[in-house]
Amino acid sequence: QVQLVESGGGLVQAGGSLRLACAASGRTFSSYAMGWFRQAPGKEREFVSAISRTGSSTYYADSVKGRFTISRDNAKNTVYLQMVSLKPEDTAVYYCAADLRFPATKNYMYWGQGTQVTVSS
Repeated sequence: QVQLVESGGGLVQAGGSLRLACAASGRTFSSYAMGWFRQAPGKEREFVSAISRTGSSTYYADSVKGRFTISRDNAKNTVYLQMVSLKPEDTAVYYCAADLRFPATKNYMYWGQGTQVTVSS
């Protein structure tokens, strides 16, 4: 069992930056690939980015490539999502998730509760 808690969301102007963090419980964090997803109002949840268990490989949705960077610190049981050049269309609830597969873009095993990111124009 893995419990995930996101933090770092907030309100930012277009062009600004935010860094999301996701803290995982348990001693097996490094056994899981991690992912970030987002869900905007009235839309389905969509894949944003994934990182392998060691952090050596990453994968991004085309919509965020070049603007978002995923990373992890296995010693701290934490995965991050650095977001720059934010756009109003990035507004969504952001979720982190854990799974044994990489790269996976859906059907993750464990999910956090989400953190709201709002980008004003």
